[in-house]
Amino acid sequence: MTKKTKYTVIGAGHGGKAMAAHLAFMGFPTTLFNRTPERIAAIKELGGINLESQEGGPRGFCKLAFVTSNMAEALEKAEMIMVVIPSSAHADVAKACAPHLKDGQIVVLHPGRTCGAIEFAKILREENCLADVTLSEAETFIYASRSDGPAQARIFRIKEAVPLAALPAKRTRMVLDIIHEAYTQYIDGGNVLQTGMNNMGAIFHPALAILNSGWIESTHGDYQFYIEGVTPSVARVLEALDRERVTVASSLGIRARTALEWLKLAYDTTGEDLHEAIHNQPGYYGIKAPPTLNHRYIFEDVPMSLVPIASLGQRYGVSVRAMDSIVRLASIIHRTDYWRRGRTIDKLGIDNLSVGELTYYVNEGVMDGIKS
Repeated sequence: MTKKTKYTVIGAGHGGKAMAAHLAFMGFPTTLFNRTPERIAAIKELGGINLESQEGGPRGFCKLAFVTSNMAEALEKAEMIMVVIPSSAHADVAKACAPHLKDGQIVVLHPGRTCGAIEFAKILREENCLADVTLSEAETFIYASRSDGPAQARIFRIKEAVPLAALPAKRTRMVLDIIHEAYTQYIDGGNVLQTGMNNMGAIFHPALAILNSGWIESTHGDYQFYIEGVTPSVARVLEALDRERVTVASSLGIRARTALEWLKLAYDTTGEDLHEAIHNQPGYYGIKAPPTLNHRYIFEDVPMSLVPIASLGQRYGVSVRAMDSIVRLASIIHRTDYWRRGRTIDKLGIDNLSVGELTYYVNEGVMDGIKS
């Protein structure tokens, strides 16, 4: 009998619980870690998670191998470490993992947003982690899922294809070969610059929330976010942001998907422009807006997605005035400086690299003699 890969899932939110339960359902020895013991107390007591799914998907009680709030315990036997937390916490998790990582372990960020793996690698270097660990990131999260209760998870949908890339990219095939035992949906995402530049949430989420801020605050999100929120004028702003993202990617030698191409790929939806295409997407009907502006669409997607894309654009000579305006408006609304808090290229330790040097780093893992 083939030995199954040992998984550790970091994070017991909507996504982490669904992933841990599904992995256990598929027969993989799975450990669930959450830094707050109260969040996983019921799961620990039961020894697992009750999983529900739509349309005949996996369901039932999924027994976990181990449930803990101790990072050393969580990583001790792990072969594949699935990080399923908001990207704003990636740096903290990297710092917490650093003393306990071992040679041969694989870390996957679900998702990395933009430059997640690059940030994780920099933190590990700063913490003097010498373990030969392979970092990788998914372009988006594989599940649409919700936590239904303290020890319950529900999967609404599992995506059919999710790009994934390792840092360095020469290790992507090895990561895919192992993760395919559980998830055949992961495909080669090129490199971590490519997965990061195809981050569609950076375009759709922050601007759509900010441009509808009056409506969100007056109705507490009681309107259709994409259908009523995307008017022709709002769509023109989204298109300007999307053009900037694609141009920044091009300056890095990357052919990023446009928002229209993404809608066609993800939902088989088309239109003459972004306004028409979004309104032609049946799945967007009925999705309500966030109930408040204190939402991950701003506090996560601005510093961890928009800021790194714009920062790369500024470094390599691309005008990112539309992105800068959204970052500044978000900073005013939240009374914070998202440029200071975000993943800028100086924070990521890549500000002195040419495009060629940056590409070599993400492909080969070497930067000025430093291995990732």
